[in-house]
This record gives sequence, structure tokens and C-alpha cells, in this order.
Amino acid sequence: MFKSYSFTRVTQMGCCGCFGFAFTRKPKRLAKRNAHMGNHASQELLLNEEIEDEDDCSYNGDVTDTGNGDDAEMRSPTKRSEEIIMYRTQHGLICREFPVKETHRLIRSEDEDGNKMVNEYVRECKIGSGSYGKVVLYRSSVDGKHYAIKAFHKSHLLKLRVAPCETAMTDVLREVLIMKMLEHPNIVNLIEVIDDPTTDHFYMVLEYVEGKWVCEGSGLQGGLGEDQARKYLRDIVSGLMYLHSHNIVHGDIKPDNLLVTAGSTVKIGDFSVSQVFEDDNDELRRSPGTPVFTAPECCLGLTYGGKAADTWAVGVTLYCMLFAKYPFLGDTLQDTYDKIVNNPLSLPDHMNPLLKNLIEGLLCKDPRERMTLGAVAEHAWVIGEEGPIPQYLCWCKRKRLEREGSDDGSRSDNQAHSDISV
Repeated sequence: MFKSYSFTRVTQMGCCGCFGFAFTRKPKRLAKRNAHMGNHASQELLLNEEIEDEDDCSYNGDVTDTGNGDDAEMRSPTKRSEEIIMYRTQHGLICREFPVKETHRLIRSEDEDGNKMVNEYVRECKIGSGSYGKVVLYRSSVDGKHYAIKAFHKSHLLKLRVAPCETAMTDVLREVLIMKMLEHPNIVNLIEVIDDPTTDHFYMVLEYVEGKWVCEGSGLQGGLGEDQARKYLRDIVSGLMYLHSHNIVHGDIKPDNLLVTAGSTVKIGDFSVSQVFEDDNDELRRSPGTPVFTAPECCLGLTYGGKAADTWAVGVTLYCMLFAKYPFLGDTLQDTYDKIVNNPLSLPDHMNPLLKNLIEGLLCKDPRERMTLGAVAEHAWVIGEEGPIPQYLCWCKRKRLEREGSDDGSRSDNQAHSDISV
């Protein structure tokens, strides 16, 4: 049975979670699905609440290790992602027309009213906190716009160990590297990175998304209406298709990580557990996301496809938007995983048949038969009266098309020259 208070507690976390302060603990090894497990893991763990944390800070999800065997036998997914990102960066394979600004000088001062300043940015108020740092609202004295700045202490990140050979600095740097590659209307944009080697401070300057996130205000008596849920879903799918087309798995799609602008545009945030792949082989072993959004194949101690797991999380998010509760939630962590793997999906008999078909396709337990994002984009309910989701021509694709067009033109000119010569 769903407990309505649980969903309320999740939605009350507010926007601070959306900016990506994930507290990445050393992964816990889960018992096998049919093994005995005590009832120490409460619903608070499943719903992203803090446990066994000395700091009074919020975080985005608990890292769970569903893999078997010795992790030392395989290369670290984080390290692999970093290598791929660095290769892409060194070879100009990033999807941004204008690179993220990198500032290596930090000036901390005050304006004429006594407000603290970081370089050109004037501090207004704290809007969130996490185990890695805090999120503060700043206004630029240059363009007058507001920005959400994530502030870190490098010494703290280096001391905070999240895995045997990794610190929190690894997570933060990977998040920065990923966000420096991306530019899409449904992705939170990284504007600037401030890292002065002479100081302990490190800042990520992000676009400030002032609106509510997708489930806020949905209430307990029923979620968002179909029209609003459809609009949000179209944005989520557009942003996630962009990520997947660039071989990036988000890894933690959920309402907390979906910001909504004042104009009702959804932007995907928090790339703290995301992974990058060299090609279409998106095999993962460890599920770092939030338990109630975890796909069945991630609960079984097997390797799994990251993109299909992201798609499952989209289905859970849509379910949450519509019904203001989770499709599979138990009293313990193990109970929740059991329900995700074994329990049939329950949907109201009276609901829109097209919408029911979509949710059943997204929440198909077999990832091989699960609906793909491409199929979601073409689904009749998603298309509605607005038509297909617009195809976004990103910067790197535009460059490739221009290059191919130029090459075709050169070949045509050469061929014409050859014909004339002959």
C-alpha cells in the first residue's frame, strides 16, 4: 500500500536537490533478491531522506551497488567516463557553440551595500545545501541576471571518500566535465567555472531556473492533469534523447532533478552520477540512482543498459506526475526492489487508454521489450494536438552537416574540374 506522506516528504525537499548535490556514499552491497534482509532500511532511504549522516544537509539519492564480483577486476566507470570526456574535449568533440567560461582568478569582495561578492556576482541568498557544498543565488553586476552558484571547498571534496580509490572531487569534476560538453534547451546550462589554484574555493555558475519542479503543487489527491504532464514529458524526452544521442546516461532521472522555468519548460539537472560511453555499448554494473526509480534489471545483481534504465525512470516520473505516488514502494529497501521486479503494474481502469499504453510501455519490466525514447516521442498520447516532439539540431550535428556539405561541394567541384580537363 502506498503511503501518501512519503511522497509529500519527497516533494517538500524543494529546488535545492535539483542542482545536483548528491551525497555519494561508498556503495552498499545489496543482498541477493531472494536472500534474507532485515527491516533496517526504512522508506526514508527509498525516498531520498538522510540516514547515518552527521551533516544537516540534503542529498540526491543513495548509491547502491547491485553488481556481483570484485569491482577491482573492471575499470572504474567514472574513470572511463573521464577518459572519454577528455578525449572529446581535446579533439573538439563537444556540443557547444561557445565554450563554458573558465576563470582562474577569484576575488571575494563586497558591493556598496555590504553584500558579499564573488568576482562579478553579488550574493543574494542561499537556496540549497548538500554534503558537497551549498547553492547560492547570485546576481551578475555585469548583465543583471540571476545565477545559481554551487560553491565547494576543494579540501573538503578531497577528504570525502566515496569509493576505495575515489573522493568527492572525482564526482564534482566529472559533473563539470559532462556539463561543459552539453547545450540543449532542456538541460540546465553551465555558464562558468571559477577555480583559483591559490584558494580553496571552487564554483560552478549555472543558469538560474526560477520555476517549480515537476511534482511541486500536484497535491495528494491526484497529480498533474494530462495536458501538463504531457508538456513536461515532451521536454524530458527531448533532453534525454539529446543526452543518449551523445552517449551519456543520466543515471538519476526523477522529479527532484527536473527544474521547471517560469515559462513551464523542463530542464534536466544534476549530472553527479552520469556516465559517458564511447559508443552504443551503455553497459553498467552499478546503479547509483534513487531506489524507487530503479529499473528491475538494476535490482537483480546483473549488468544492465543505462539508457533503458533511464527510460524506466522516465516512466516512474510520469507515473508520479499523474498520480502523486510511486508505482512500486515497499516498507524496506529489499521490499521495494522485490515489488519493482515482481509486482505487476497497477493502473486505474478508467484512465485514457493511450496514456495507459504509454505507461505500460515505459514500465515494461523486460528492458528488451521496454519502449524506447524514440517510440515515446512518436506515441499518439505524447504527440497529442501539438504534433511530434521537435527535432533539436544540436551544435555538433550542425557542424557535421556543414562539414559534410562542404565536402560534397568540394567533391562536386573536383569532379567538374576533372570533367572539364578530360
